[in-house]
Amino acid sequence: MASWWLGEPVCSRKARVSVLLILLALLLPVVANGSCSSSHTQITVLCAGSMIVPFQKLADEFETAHPEVDVLVEGHGSIQVIREVTELHKEADVMVVADQSLLPMLMYGNKVPGSTDDYANWYIRFATNRLGIAYTSQSKYAAEIGSANWYEVLSRPDVKVGISDPRIDSCGYRAFMVCQLAEDYYSDNTIFERVMGDFSPPITVSDNLEAHVISVPQIVKPTKVTLRGYSVQLLGLLESGDLDYTFEYESVARQHGLGFVELPPEIDLSSQDFADRYGQVVSRWISRGSPR
Repeated sequence: MASWWLGEPVCSRKARVSVLLILLALLLPVVANGSCSSSHTQITVLCAGSMIVPFQKLADEFETAHPEVDVLVEGHGSIQVIREVTELHKEADVMVVADQSLLPMLMYGNKVPGSTDDYANWYIRFATNRLGIAYTSQSKYAAEIGSANWYEVLSRPDVKVGISDPRIDSCGYRAFMVCQLAEDYYSDNTIFERVMGDFSPPITVSDNLEAHVISVPQIVKPTKVTLRGYSVQLLGLLESGDLDYTFEYESVARQHGLGFVELPPEIDLSSQDFADRYGQVVSRWISRGSPR
């Protein structure tokens, strides 16, 4: 299994070459050993929506180098990528998620039906990223937003904000985590509520001895923010002016030529130096009345 995670950003060329090497290492044995009556072998890549652009380019290059291979790239939210395999039983040759912690959590110890094998017992970490705020030149207050006041701008009643669905996409629950981390960083305990607004049923934040725990129910209906399945589905709304800002990965914002507000590393989930700080906020899905 392949994954990418938030960390110090890498240049696009290095990331592209690294991913290509992974594809070659993982897929060439499949091509060599495949026994298919058709003249073409199909390789299925299920990836996080934020990786669709680079992986489609890699697929095109791979098919050029190996004309006997058809590479099918299919994008979903990271959690949904895993569910496509573990719950819908879709066959995939490569899986790419945006949060490496999901793989051991949801696939290790989870047995393939009729087998003693886990769905996964290893993964490769191959690229890094950071979370921030994407916008266009037409976004309200685009000329004044920055790393020091982003949460004030996003809290304004005339500003339209989008996030991906935290139940199926890592960018969504990470947006919650960033807002909660921001409350401690800026010493303002109203940031989460002002930026995200209300949800029905409510999304709650509770404290235990180790962390702030964000509990996300099975049904999420926002009253303020706009919700979409995964983060790249918000881009059309952003570019059309139906949204002013979205929580987004830096790579996606750069790929689409969008403005990007870089958040302080203490809250953008990008730096190993602040791993302990990030660990002070966790997100949980509520299943059958109990967090998991």
